[in-house]
Order: sequence, then C-alpha cells, then structure tokens
Amino acid sequence: MNIPILDLTRQYHAIKPEIDAAIRRVLESGRFILGPEVEAFEREAAEYLSVKHAIGVASGTDALLLALKALGIGPGDGVIVPSFTFFATAGVVHNVGATPLFADIDPRTYNLDPEDLRRILTMDHGQWTRPKAVIPVHLYGQPADMDEIMAIAQEYGLFVVEDAAQAFGAEYSGQRTTHHGPTRKAGTIGHLGCFSFFPTKNLGAYGDGGLVVTNDDELAERVRMLRVHGSKPKYYHHMVGTNSRLDAIQAAILRAKLPHLQEWSSARCRLADRYGELLRDLDGIVLPCRASFRTHIFHHFTIRIQGGKRDSLRFFLAKKGIGTEVYYPLPLHLQPSFSHLGYKEGDLPESESASREVLSLPMFPELKEEEQDYVVSMIREFFKESQ
Repeated sequence: MNIPILDLTRQYHAIKPEIDAAIRRVLESGRFILGPEVEAFEREAAEYLSVKHAIGVASGTDALLLALKALGIGPGDGVIVPSFTFFATAGVVHNVGATPLFADIDPRTYNLDPEDLRRILTMDHGQWTRPKAVIPVHLYGQPADMDEIMAIAQEYGLFVVEDAAQAFGAEYSGQRTTHHGPTRKAGTIGHLGCFSFFPTKNLGAYGDGGLVVTNDDELAERVRMLRVHGSKPKYYHHMVGTNSRLDAIQAAILRAKLPHLQEWSSARCRLADRYGELLRDLDGIVLPCRASFRTHIFHHFTIRIQGGKRDSLRFFLAKKGIGTEVYYPLPLHLQPSFSHLGYKEGDLPESESASREVLSLPMFPELKEEEQDYVVSMIREFFKESQ
C-alpha cells in the first residue's frame, strides 16, 4: 500500500465542479490581479475570522514581512520568535533589518513558551537591539498561549504579530478571553495576524497566497499600500513597499474552498482522535497534546519518537510506502544563516529535543480508515522488531 503524507488530488476531485467554475469565472472576466475576486475573498475571510480587515497578499512569508513593515520594525529592533518553526518566521525579521531573538517552546504544544519570552525580555540585549515585537506561531494547527503572551506583550510594550500560517480556523478561548469576550480565531488576537495559503495548508490555494488581518484601521491601510509599492492612489508612492498581490485565480479557488473548511477540519480532528486511540498504548511514542481553552485543527499530526528511533522509524515507514515528514529537523537558532547571532547547541533545549524526535504522519481529510490502520500497523511492527 502507498500512502502519501498528503494527497491534494483527492480534495480537488471531491469539489472539482466548484473549482473549475471558479477558475473559468476568472478567465472569462479578464481580471487577474486583485480586483473583484480578491475583494470578495477578503470580505468572506474577514467575516469567517470575525475580524475587521483582511488583506490578500502574495504569500504567507510576505504577510509576515508586510506586517512587520507596517509596524515600522527595522534596524535596531529585536523581534522574539520561537526557534522551532518554519524558517520564514525569522527570515522576515532579518529581511526588514531587525534581529531575531530566539525563544524556546513549550514541549507539549511546540508553541512559544511564555516563560521563555519573559526571560528574553529581562536580558540585556545591548544598546543596538531593543525588543519591539513578538511573533507567536500557532504550530501544527494549535494556538499558542495567547493570554499569557498578550499580557507579557502589554507589560513590556511589544507589538504582537501572530503567525497563523498553519492554523486558519483554529479557535482560542483562553481563560482571560472567556471572561471578557467570545471565542476568537487564531490570528485575530494580536495587533496583526498572518496566514499562508500554500497548497498544503488546511485552506490551500493552487499556488502561493497569503493574508494579513487586523482590527486596526491604520495598520490595515499601511498593509494595503505596502502590497502595491506603497502607493495610494496608483503611481503616488507614500512609502517604499513591494509587489505582493494575491491574484484573482487563487482568490477564486479559496472562495470555493472556504465553505468546506469546517467540514475538513472536523474530518482532521476525527482522524486525530482515531490515531490517538490506535497508538495510545504504544510505548516510545508521545501523542499530540490538546491544550485547554483552544482547538487543534491538525494541520499536521505530529508524534514524538523517543529513544533515538525517529529516523529509523521514518526510514522503515518509507520502505513500506508510507510518507512522513519532519517539521523541523534543525531549530532556527542553530541554522547556518543565523550563526552570526552567536547561539549554540544547548541554548534552547526544548526546541533542540523536539527537532530530534518529531515525526508527522499522513493527515488529510480524505485519508481512509484502512490507510490509517495500515500506518498504525507498520508503526507497531517497527517497535516490535526494534525491541
């Protein structure tokens, strides 16, 4: 049996008439960049997320980059980011001229550890680097501890940019939020939230795409200008921006997919429950944690393999036709591109431990139970043979 970690063709065939009609609608309109389709998707996304402004951009990376530029982050500023995440989270900090300040993670959720955030804020970073913002990442589809992060950010005067690239549709109802307002979607709690529509995401386009959301009118206007070279009106440039526009075909595809997102998220959760039941009694595996006061939408189903067996299990599963992935094999503070910052092995032990142990299993809404059974049976076979 051959089971990929993700099969996008199954989703396409399930909603093929809607996707084909959406693409044809754009082709017949002759409007390919921004325009009515993008504006309609922005309205629908804003309504879904219960946020005032949603601005379509060219990618999730650009969403983060433009969010930082809209906040005026630049040389001399430090931006605190978790070390255990995709490279873009820290890469955009470097690309606006600021300095990434790497924080460790909560080993249960893999998200930014609020206590380590506080530790970094009490350190002396020198006269040339002042912490100005924090980017919590809602890794694997589960929100970070936004109550504590927002409280610390307010105490220290930090901007908060949520990296919700893997968490479109995840919800947060933290203890403070429960007392003061309704449940909120991931990405709508900080000053700005950023999403990716890379094809593999829970809500994925058929190319790159991204979204910046905010309830702040001024920040929204700055992001809208920055995505078109800082212009308003056209050819009148008030700041130096870039070309980062969501194209109409991607917006139309996302509009067709958005009404199905809740159904797909529910299917992911059912599959995650089933994985949990089937693997619960197996020693040597740590199952994903579902933290209180938030929903996990399982962009990835990521387990930890103890005893130094992760890589050998992955090789074994590959031989059996099962696709897996390691998100992520080297934490950012140890990446060669950031060696000039002076971090060394042992500085962020939880991030380093996770990078040696995590393994993501096949997870997509159309995954069949018999395929899931095969994955689990092969994992059990591996551990039986390796005893």
